[in-house]
Amino acid sequence: MSKAPKKEFTDVELGFIEKAPTWRLNSKFFPSKVGGFPAWLALKNLPSIDELSCRKCWKPLAFLCQSYAPIHTKDNCFHRTLFVFICRDPACSSMNNADNIRVYRCQLKRDNEFYSNEPAQEEEKGSESPGAQDFNNLCQVCGAVGSKVCGGCKKARYCARAHQELDWKAGHKTHCKSTDDAQKSKSQCSTFKFPEYMLDQEPEEAEDMDAKSDDQLYKEYEELLKGGAGTMQHIADDDENDMARLAARETDKTFAKFRTRMKDYPSQVLRYDLGGTPLWVSSFNQPQNIPPCMKCGGPRIFEFQVMPQLLVHLKVDSTGASIDWGTLLVYTCKDSCDQDKAYVEEKIYRQDYEAISEELNSR
Repeated sequence: MSKAPKKEFTDVELGFIEKAPTWRLNSKFFPSKVGGFPAWLALKNLPSIDELSCRKCWKPLAFLCQSYAPIHTKDNCFHRTLFVFICRDPACSSMNNADNIRVYRCQLKRDNEFYSNEPAQEEEKGSESPGAQDFNNLCQVCGAVGSKVCGGCKKARYCARAHQELDWKAGHKTHCKSTDDAQKSKSQCSTFKFPEYMLDQEPEEAEDMDAKSDDQLYKEYEELLKGGAGTMQHIADDDENDMARLAARETDKTFAKFRTRMKDYPSQVLRYDLGGTPLWVSSFNQPQNIPPCMKCGGPRIFEFQVMPQLLVHLKVDSTGASIDWGTLLVYTCKDSCDQDKAYVEEKIYRQDYEAISEELNSR
């Protein structure tokens, strides 16, 4: 009689959406978060508008999420955060292509010009400082460097003309002539930013997948299909028929492993596993020949992945085109080397589910 797979803690940290007061998500608390404005780590020398533009349409990207990921064995990584940005235009979202997504790494020593050596007191009063707004003019639509100023009120700041036009149409044209300076400097555009949440991380406890054969994994996967349980994309939690149809798009055993691994924590939106192996959604389109670090020439390694369940919380679901992914995979310099700029671009890949073939679909 075969033994039941044992439960054990893996090296993976799972990220879950959690509501938190806005002040708790400011830079001085070193948050992992989703949506809103980025909580910049280094408060000077932020990425330029060109660095935060989509490689397809060249419009400004929206902040998607950030993961606070210090490396305690490295003095230069006492504080360390990875930032992910994505284009909001559905036309730029295409299968297994991440040209509309960019990721940046930032790291600081314990002794730095921005933060105290001691943890900040968790209270709302004074929580906004230090922040990037203390050293930069920030775009009131996206939170990036706002090098452009409204020609009318001379108060509203924007990263690019595209965001100035977006805010103008959203209501700034009414407030531009207001006598209230605070109102002029407040974005009227409520649709560009994603909803803001804290990312709460905890270790993964999972069944020993190595003890299961591919056939066992696939059998579990088929049972999940029959029950219509779980979701991997931006589908309402109570729509079991849609969930089952979605899962039926994928038939390879890599997806079976992905699905059975997800079933214990179906609400996870991020998996952090520095130097580990991604949880692939398919045996197809897995990134190959990851380019080395541009600075030190050393290899890049897998660090974390953004899961499809995050789409549920971004409110981007629609009957037409929408941004989408199976999983987003972030690779960073193995040595997390220092560079001559505060924010260093790393590599991100998009892997999608492999569509079921017509032959299998007709069975």
